[in-house]
Amino acid sequence: MGILSRRILHPAPVYALFERMLMLKRISIAVVLIPAAIAVAQQTRFETGGASRNPAEDARPNSDQVPDAYAVPSQFEKVLILRFKYDTDLLAGIEKMVKENHIVNGVILAGAGSVRGYQIHQVSNRTLPAKIMTEKDPNQPADIISMNGYITGGKIHAHMTMATPEKAFGGHLHPDTKVFTFAIVTVGVLPDNLDLTRLDQTNYR
Repeated sequence: MGILSRRILHPAPVYALFERMLMLKRISIAVVLIPAAIAVAQQTRFETGGASRNPAEDARPNSDQVPDAYAVPSQFEKVLILRFKYDTDLLAGIEKMVKENHIVNGVILAGAGSVRGYQIHQVSNRTLPAKIMTEKDPNQPADIISMNGYITGGKIHAHMTMATPEKAFGGHLHPDTKVFTFAIVTVGVLPDNLDLTRLDQTNYR
């Protein structure tokens, strides 16, 4: 009957091998996390507003002289479909089209396409005066899911919904929202003499 021999590993080489494997794992985790950290760092958020110029005005109750809701009857004079190419600043492009087409009043009916990066804001409190949270990410591509808003007296008030593979989000359109593949915005043009000045006035309440 033969003698069965076994090799017994010394503990020191085993520990060294374990430490090497642990170090390689840490390196691989770091390689994965560094791009993610860079991506997060590219997004900025900051809050503004909330400082009242007229505290008494902000604190006053709603007036009985202002209706809870009212209608402005009108009809479209025409509909314009606006198209924007790669790397165009979307808000600046809309402003240019409004000026070139002499649009005084209008309704932004729809939007589609994609962006290379964006800047938007949302309200971030519940009492007057309003605070807004501005969110900017110049390197985050996203699909344009929808756009709506108004043009009043030549001034653009546009809101946009976007989506990435991770989430859907949106807000008030700001400069530095750059077009990716293309962007299409549809505007219904209203009569110039239509009075829409109070539509987005916070103090008309």
